Amino acid sequence: MSKKIIFTVLLAVAISSAKAQQATIGSKPKHVKSVIRGISVQNIPDTLHNPRKAVMRSLMVPGWGQIYNRQWWKVPIVCGGLGLIGSAVIFNQNYYSQFLTIAKYRRRGEQPAPGDKYYKEYMALKDRSASDAYVESTLNSYRRNRDLAILGMLGGWGIQMIDAYIDAKFINSYSMDDNLSYNIRPSLINQAVYASGISNRFIPSLKFTATF
Repeated sequence: MSKKIIFTVLLAVAISSAKAQQATIGSKPKHVKSVIRGISVQNIPDTLHNPRKAVMRSLMVPGWGQIYNRQWWKVPIVCGGLGLIGSAVIFNQNYYSQFLTIAKYRRRGEQPAPGDKYYKEYMALKDRSASDAYVESTLNSYRRNRDLAILGMLGGWGIQMIDAYIDAKFINSYSMDDNLSYNIRPSLINQAVYASGISNRFIPSLKFTATF
């Protein structure tokens, strides 16, 4: 008896849902438009938006492709990230040049004259009794860090180019469907034979279908 009541309730819910959908279908469709972080996304693709232009602009100037895609909020992220990596390249390059000059003096067994470049740095290492092995190890460390930073710069440059291309491709070729609906209707679940009796083979249920 309880299952009949449940099934009746489910049937009533399904009927009310169907009536609500009919009322929605009978009304005039509205143009779908959403705004995500200040970016307007409409349901009609912009076929004049060229993904190749986005890539070439990002290749020439980082962030230009994002501006072309009207995604201004990405420009500080792109420029800030590449700027930090660029500062790491400059930092390690400066110290690499310093220790390379000092290492060359030590390899030749010479000492820079007062006023020469890196004279103070050379004397500071000498006062600390820094060994040649320490100078060579530090030199290699700064060179390795510089090379990694350069690779990071190239990788970041490439990533922002790919990002600009993908966004431009979506703007150019894809659209949002305004057929956003769902359907709920009663259904029956067939029990497994080992879990049911002879006269109890089905369980009332609800079937949910969503369309995007």
